Amino acid sequence: MTNGGKSFVRSGDLNSRLHAVVPGGAHTYAKGEDQYPAGMAPVISHGLGAHVWDVDGNEYIEYGSGLRSVSLGHAHPRVLDAVRKELERGSNFVRPSTIELAAAERFLGTVRTAEMVKFAKSGSDVTTAAVKLARAVTGRPLVAICQDQPFFSTDDWFIATTAMSAGIPEAVAELTVGFPYGDLAATEEILREHDGRVSCLILEAATQHDPPDGYLAGLRDLAHRYGCLLVFDEMITGFRWSEAGAQGVYGVTPDLSTFGKALGNGFAVSALAGRRELMERGGLHDSRERVFLLSTTHGAETHSLTAAMAVLDVYESEGISRRLHELGDRLAAGVRQVAAAADVAEHVLVKGRASNLVFATLDEDLRPSQQYRTLFLRELILGGVIGPSFVVSSALSQDDIDRTVSVVERACAVYRKALDAGDPGGWTGGRPVKPVFRRFA
Repeated sequence: MTNGGKSFVRSGDLNSRLHAVVPGGAHTYAKGEDQYPAGMAPVISHGLGAHVWDVDGNEYIEYGSGLRSVSLGHAHPRVLDAVRKELERGSNFVRPSTIELAAAERFLGTVRTAEMVKFAKSGSDVTTAAVKLARAVTGRPLVAICQDQPFFSTDDWFIATTAMSAGIPEAVAELTVGFPYGDLAATEEILREHDGRVSCLILEAATQHDPPDGYLAGLRDLAHRYGCLLVFDEMITGFRWSEAGAQGVYGVTPDLSTFGKALGNGFAVSALAGRRELMERGGLHDSRERVFLLSTTHGAETHSLTAAMAVLDVYESEGISRRLHELGDRLAAGVRQVAAAADVAEHVLVKGRASNLVFATLDEDLRPSQQYRTLFLRELILGGVIGPSFVVSSALSQDDIDRTVSVVERACAVYRKALDAGDPGGWTGGRPVKPVFRRFA
């Protein structure tokens, strides 16, 4: 299939073959073909820095790389060099390797608000471990999640609350309650309603906006007053906000926190970190009943831990967090300028912290629109820009940002035509992209 001069013939063929052998055609729902315009879901061949190439030979400037995990850019030389040196030394042993100690000490040297850490492979591994530990420590069954945030785990305690809860008993869903971000009074009401039953409050410390003054400290005090733990999910904020994560920016230390994504620059590694007295419940030096905290065969695989140490070194020595913010500021300013010039500033929005930008596409009535999102994504892809967001990597150049803004400028001109017509259907190329969490295909 071709679209606007670009060929997607090989991608189309490989997508069909993927659907024949992989449910959904991808191993992550957010990477699914349904998240992209019809006939324009490229299958990636390779990437270098901030650019990727698909199997049809199309080149793209990439955003949101690896669902925000590749924050240094693809095939970063310092990360690859570190891993190459480790490859010939083996990858997994019957006892801990020296790398496990080095990686733990290196991590705790960066995230100084934590006293112990345990590594795993995915974000879901460690958020679920945090919930389990909180339940064990408090002896309480309920977990309270921030209801305004989109994702915490692939495990039942969270997925039971979404539109894709098939296969999960209703009794499991009843063990998770929600609280609103930024509203201490409403959260206290929930804790009061379930008094003595909530084990923890889990949330991202910040998403598109900084927390209200005093909110995080107030939330920590509230949690402790009601006998539960505060857990920060730092999958996204970790390292993107600062080398020490959001807790390093906002000066509030949670009881437990979870990291991943940027930690490995694409290598599979995540971390549960927290106070020693809590973490030791999963260890050998505590007299209380033990907790089966985390015990993963590949959690201490040496190549990913080596990558994580290299990533931490690059972040600190090259000021990566600062660079991500600088690049994001430049991109956001450019997008807002061209959107305003095309008279779509109220419809094409760029939001969030500079290091973690997302875009919103609104219809004629200023409501979020999947059809207009489809139009916008399609124009970006045709212009050689791909990504479900505007989340930057440090590998982007100033020229990449300027080229992206030029592509957005052309997309905004098409957007204006669709708004004037009152129907984007003529510019979407087919069915609209779909939300990940939905009950039916």
